[in-house]
Amino acid sequence: MTTLQNRPHDVGAAESDTAETDTAEFWTDVDRHLVRYGGPFTPEIIERAEGSYLYTADDRRILDFTSGQMSAILGHSHPAIVRTVRHQIGTLDHLFSGMLSRPVVDLARRLAGTLPEPLEKVLLLSTGAESNEAAIRMAKLVTGRHEVVAFTRSWHGMTQAAAAATYSAGRVGYGPNAPGNLVISVPNAYRPDFVDANGELDWRRQLDHAFDLVDAQSTGSLAACIVEPILSSGGIIEPPVGYFAALQGKCRERGMLLIFDEAQTGLCRTGDWYAFERDGVLPDILTLSKTLGAGLPLAAVVTSSEIEEQAHRKGFLFFTTHVSDPLVAAVGNTVLDVLIEGRMAERARHLGAVLRSGLLSLQQRHPVIGDVRGRGLLQGIELVRDNESEQGTDELASRITRRCLQLGLHMNVVQLRGMGGTFRIAPPLTATEDELAEGLSILDVAIGEVSAGGPG
Repeated sequence: MTTLQNRPHDVGAAESDTAETDTAEFWTDVDRHLVRYGGPFTPEIIERAEGSYLYTADDRRILDFTSGQMSAILGHSHPAIVRTVRHQIGTLDHLFSGMLSRPVVDLARRLAGTLPEPLEKVLLLSTGAESNEAAIRMAKLVTGRHEVVAFTRSWHGMTQAAAAATYSAGRVGYGPNAPGNLVISVPNAYRPDFVDANGELDWRRQLDHAFDLVDAQSTGSLAACIVEPILSSGGIIEPPVGYFAALQGKCRERGMLLIFDEAQTGLCRTGDWYAFERDGVLPDILTLSKTLGAGLPLAAVVTSSEIEEQAHRKGFLFFTTHVSDPLVAAVGNTVLDVLIEGRMAERARHLGAVLRSGLLSLQQRHPVIGDVRGRGLLQGIELVRDNESEQGTDELASRITRRCLQLGLHMNVVQLRGMGGTFRIAPPLTATEDELAEGLSILDVAIGEVSAGGPG
């Protein structure tokens, strides 16, 4: 009798011991075999994901407020995406780079249909860095020039030209970049460097000054300016209305092409299909990535027939192993289906307003929240020591991030010199109001506890 009563306990203990051993071995393998490629790894083993949630090896549920790497705009394992992948992987997955398939041509046509004329020529690739690399390469070839202008807090990728145009991180210790990379200041209304008589950001004077410096440094070979409509890795900074029209004017005066990198802002994330729509400005070249594949590796370069013709005539070359791959192109078509059928731009506007209202309410309760900014379902809060000094506090942000994870919320904090920690908040477009409320509630608790000197 005693033996029978003890058996469940013994089995449970054995299973627990096995799980602990497996977990220890997992992290031993991490330490022994993985190259560290950024900050520390999140201290959880993720086993599966569904919708807005991740599930750990010990079956703990974590609300994902970053949509994976800001990519899974339809949540994790969306049924329509799962069906498409299962069908396509068994039908046609990969081809020689010079071969074409129906999913590729269909996606190119349909993407063009979501954009104003003359943006109608599409190149399908794998990653954001790759699409920016191709766009910059195209701009240099078409203009016959080599100088590229970008924002000080930009992030365009880790390949050669994309990394050379990235200024938010990753520049120290790698030797010189290719010549011709120039930088202009970000118009940050919360931390303005040029102010008017009222102490507000004077972005026109800032932009004039920036291009005075560009002109002073240029060798007369200005090819392109590449910008994000909302700088995400730069701290969720959105230039004011009118800025991009003025920036395009500066580019036109100098014969430069304007490239918009909408890796995170494209395809309904901000409440419009594309973030540039707010400003009534059309880029010469548009790059898409993260959101286009909804978590799978798919990217695109979109430009006009005129620019494509010039590039082709000059011998534009951008062969990659996975250019025009049918598997991910089929996924891209399904993403468009879901965005259209679900009226996801409208949904992002509505949920974005709900999220922003909640974040502003948190700001009223927590003096460490210095600023709330962003658009649609790409929002940010910047933490400060106090509202009067607006001094940043990276350490506080890190502790709040850890406490959020302990409470079941995954957050991402941007930590740049001279700024506070800025949380990037990008739930999937499929999130519910209840899930937003859950995330806001956890964030409220975490900020309150850590600010009071509690855990984290």
